[in-house]
Amino acid sequence: MSGHSKWHNIQQKKSVSDSKRAQVFTKLANGIVVAAREAGGDPDTNFKLRMAIEKARSANMPKDNIDRAVARGAGTGGGSALETVVYEAFGPGGVSILIEVLTDNRNRSVADVKSCLGKLGVSLASQGSVMWMFEKIGVAHIKGNIKDKDVFELKLIDAGAIEIKYEDDIAIVETCVPDLQKIIASATASGLSADYAEIEYIAKEPVAVSESDSMKLNQIYEALDNLDDVQNVFTSEK
Repeated sequence: MSGHSKWHNIQQKKSVSDSKRAQVFTKLANGIVVAAREAGGDPDTNFKLRMAIEKARSANMPKDNIDRAVARGAGTGGGSALETVVYEAFGPGGVSILIEVLTDNRNRSVADVKSCLGKLGVSLASQGSVMWMFEKIGVAHIKGNIKDKDVFELKLIDAGAIEIKYEDDIAIVETCVPDLQKIIASATASGLSADYAEIEYIAKEPVAVSESDSMKLNQIYEALDNLDDVQNVFTSEK
């Protein structure tokens, strides 16, 4: 399996302007709201909320913003209800695309996504025509001083790791969704930390594309990233 959230990759590479930072904070706050609404406002007992808060902190989101988002999700801070919707599309080079949206207005979100894609010559696909090409996987990025890689990997496998690979000084671990929390706990027990832990859609058969198609796809990812409601973009691009 391969491939990761294009939204995450884009955010890692971008220099963040004030307007962009505000947009990123809105996306992160929405993630906190949904996590708190699903399983309560205590990060000690709500793993998804704890990861959402850590993600916000790593982006230097102010504590007051985080606290307000938790309160809203827990039902004490007001605000409209949010829901997750996944739209599907086919891009250049036969690449399949999943667009994960967090919204309080489906009609607005689908109109925004359609308009964005239409300007780049792409249209939404029918429901289910793309989703079957992906698997829902837990992904964690673990960093720290790994003293013995063999021991480290054996512990992760015992915790449920399916695949472990390395990029620079970060171990990227893929696991079944229910085991993601065990992976984080195993890393923490070894004195390591996870700076990223998310549920991702991973393409079953990644597609190699030409340089020209890759450039077109990057335009699509960037354009979708600029939509306030879009939380993640997953693709089959290798």
